[in-house]
Amino acid sequence: MSLWTPGGEVPVDRNRQDAAPTSDEGISGRVGGPSLEDLSPEERAQAEQMIAEMAEVQRQILSAPAAQIVTNHVAGFYELAALHLAQEKPRFDEAQLAIDAMAATVDAVGNRLGENEGPLRDALNQLQTAFVQRKNEATSD
Repeated sequence: MSLWTPGGEVPVDRNRQDAAPTSDEGISGRVGGPSLEDLSPEERAQAEQMIAEMAEVQRQILSAPAAQIVTNHVAGFYELAALHLAQEKPRFDEAQLAIDAMAATVDAVGNRLGENEGPLRDALNQLQTAFVQRKNEATSD
């Protein structure tokens, strides 16, 4: 069995006796990294505040539907491509990468995005049209 991570597949042995450390173990320093006990009272308070803030952000992310989060990321691809195309000298390679990422995501999960699928597909078509127009303008100069 394996676990998908952004860095690739990681083998998982469910029969291991030494279970993976909990997030508390990582925070307390028992498994790599500095120990909270090694920090000054001010540093410890700051670290604990950061940990609490990160937990709150995670809670907020988990409270939102995944389709909403994915839509926000796809909108980021749109904005990235549009910025590269809007430059006086467009960065076509950079824009193309963002457009391809947007297209791949929308094509792969489109109908699971619910009501956001249609507007995202429309935005993708607009970007692709703008890309072709800007490319044609650049080659005609």
